[in-house]
Amino acid sequence: MTKPNLTTAQMWNLSFGFFGVQIAYALQSANISRIFATLGADPHSLSFFWVLPPLMGMIVQPIVGSMSDKTWCKWGRRKPYLYIGAIAAIIVMVLLPNSGSFEMTVKAALAFGAIMLMLLDTSINMAMQPFKMLVGDMVNEEQKTKAYSIQSLLCNAGSLVGYLFPYIFTWLGVSSVAPEGTIPDTVTWSFYIGAAILLVCVWYTGIKVKEWTPEEYAKFNNIKEEAKAEKTNLVSLLIHAPKTFWQIGLVQFFCWFAFLYMWTYTTGGIGETVWGTIDTSSPEYQAAGDWTGVLFAVQAIGSILWAMVIPSLRNAKFAYTLSLILGGIGFISTAFIHDQYMLFVSFLLIGCAWAAMLALPFALLTNSLSGKSLGSYLGLFNCTICLPQIIASLIGGIILGLVGDVTGGIQTGQINMLVVAGVSLLLGAIAVFGISEKRHNA
Repeated sequence: MTKPNLTTAQMWNLSFGFFGVQIAYALQSANISRIFATLGADPHSLSFFWVLPPLMGMIVQPIVGSMSDKTWCKWGRRKPYLYIGAIAAIIVMVLLPNSGSFEMTVKAALAFGAIMLMLLDTSINMAMQPFKMLVGDMVNEEQKTKAYSIQSLLCNAGSLVGYLFPYIFTWLGVSSVAPEGTIPDTVTWSFYIGAAILLVCVWYTGIKVKEWTPEEYAKFNNIKEEAKAEKTNLVSLLIHAPKTFWQIGLVQFFCWFAFLYMWTYTTGGIGETVWGTIDTSSPEYQAAGDWTGVLFAVQAIGSILWAMVIPSLRNAKFAYTLSLILGGIGFISTAFIHDQYMLFVSFLLIGCAWAAMLALPFALLTNSLSGKSLGSYLGLFNCTICLPQIIASLIGGIILGLVGDVTGGIQTGQINMLVVAGVSLLLGAIAVFGISEKRHNA
């Protein structure tokens, strides 16, 4: 028996909580370096804090996926993990920006902040994964691209809000400066309001979405009794994973490898090419840092707009390839642009790739699975997001040494790392052609 068609409103409800989760994730992404630098972290050690998010994702999401596959209770199958993750994230979002307010030493404050970051990313991952699983569980093959595109749209809308919150609070007159070792009120209130929105969004999805019973799930996913009783573990699932899992994983490697370099090197790159400085203490460099947040917001806008286009394209693989090509062009073009406003075009194109990355891999993968181990496979699949980020962070300095230069003891040519990112996306676009859309019985 095939899964029933869902209305647009029903697909919207499945993913609405993702809006709040992504605000939390965007606040983390945009402000973590700022928080730890304010607490007194040495600039050379900031990159080590960035290893924590993907590392926690690799650990948490496979566990959540595997456990939720076996969970059936009156609150649902996936929703209990959503509730636990969201509640934990809300608590940590209140504590994290206060890391410098408890009269601790610098080392103690940094250690407290690191623990809070680890807990925040763990809880965000726990809250994020169920939304991907709910779409995989309850949406049929014909509607999955649209459903994941709606999720991508909500995700990027949340990112946009999270990126702009500190600027909005500054505009409203909230202080953006604070005593040494204390987080500014603009950042603190951004986390507070983000936590409140997360609570409302998760509550909305919780009351609007009714998960299927075990019998309904088995019926709509064509799972036989012997398959339901079969015991599996994550290692066994990896061994028997469909080819599609690994084929999309290769594409994922090139994509997330690219975006780690965008997050890491955009400020230094445009500081040199647009503002003409490599001096991190100069006002011009700080202006480049502020503009990076604006460019990331532009990328989110591009993602929102492109997420509306993706469902109208003729098939998922074509949409995936086209999106990554556009993103690759966007990255490479940054090396030839010296006007801050012209960079909007580059980051709108980069947003096309981001929209596809958030939607199409999951649509293609879940269409290749039967559903009996869907959560476990989606959890394992998250490693194809986390691992390339870890690898990219570890070898980024080596690549920068090859494509950049050193002037007066200061690293230059960081914009070339965005060219590397563009080439990586183009390789990902080529890898899309190797994806098989054959259904697997896992």
